Amino acid sequence: MYVGFVDTPGFFASIIRHVIKQKYVHVVLGLDAGLDEAYSVGRRNPAIPILAGFEKEEKSRILRVFPNADYMVCRIACTEEQKDYIKNTLELCMKERYQYHYTVLGLPFLLCNIPFYQENHYTCSSYLARLLTSAGVVHFDKHFSLVTPRDFMEYPDKEIIFEGALRELVRDTEAAYAENGVVRYEY
Repeated sequence: MYVGFVDTPGFFASIIRHVIKQKYVHVVLGLDAGLDEAYSVGRRNPAIPILAGFEKEEKSRILRVFPNADYMVCRIACTEEQKDYIKNTLELCMKERYQYHYTVLGLPFLLCNIPFYQENHYTCSSYLARLLTSAGVVHFDKHFSLVTPRDFMEYPDKEIIFEGALRELVRDTEAAYAENGVVRYEY
């Protein structure tokens, strides 16, 4: 299983960066090291921060809007059964993606360290925390609604496999596909 840490410029990201005091302010859950199959609760359109919910991350769209975005990709060990559970849950959530929303109402509670959950409303990190905890992959000593990208950054059982510009991750992933004879089409 892979957790991607994202640093994109912008006003909303700068506020989050100031609050959690770290570079990477967004986390995504990937089923592959190149984050070609990655999901998060975040912007539905990379250019519009207000419209947010459960989405499949599209690196090429993010790169067009944020050409200077940085990424870090970490591997977290899991069993095949855990990965299957996560994959099935992500597929179901993707089918019902418009029922999942960003928890704007929960942000003041998060800032005050008060657990708060409104059905199907998450931050990027609270969604990952809830899913990965229910799969038995990670454990945090706090309610999932209080988990931030910093908690994932400080999670001890992760292995950094990439850190750099998003354009490098896209280039490296495309090169790996070409090396293996896989033809990819971007739509």
